[in-house]
Amino acid sequence: MAVFNGTNLLLKAITSGGTLATIGHTTSASMSLSMDTPDATTKDSSGFSEFIGGVRSGEISFEGLVDHTDAAGSDAISGYLVARTKIDWSFSTGTSGDEIYSGSGFISSCEISAEMESPVTYSGTITITGTITQGTN
Repeated sequence: MAVFNGTNLLLKAITSGGTLATIGHTTSASMSLSMDTPDATTKDSSGFSEFIGGVRSGEISFEGLVDHTDAAGSDAISGYLVARTKIDWSFSTGTSGDEIYSGSGFISSCEISAEMESPVTYSGTITITGTITQGTN
């Protein structure tokens, strides 16, 4: 895969068992993965710190423009949070052969903002739960 335009990266979500739909009118999306590194230093470490790989976690943050006709827009996102609904998600360009990340999670935050004389925007965070799958489209 070559360098590509960020506009081509799509965040999709849906409740378990449904068909993934692009989250409507997003203007940005980012995925952050992390891993705890518990200390495993012993007297045999020759005075150097040693660590082991621990628990992995992740979050996906996104922003967009509110359009109440979007099937997977701000209305659905806030509804998932209010109902504590576990969702499936994917993060990819959708182009065959490109990298894709997918998994499950919960909407852990959702904000809708209306500034005078500006488009209404929304933002949110998906807290990833369980395994993250990495593959290609």
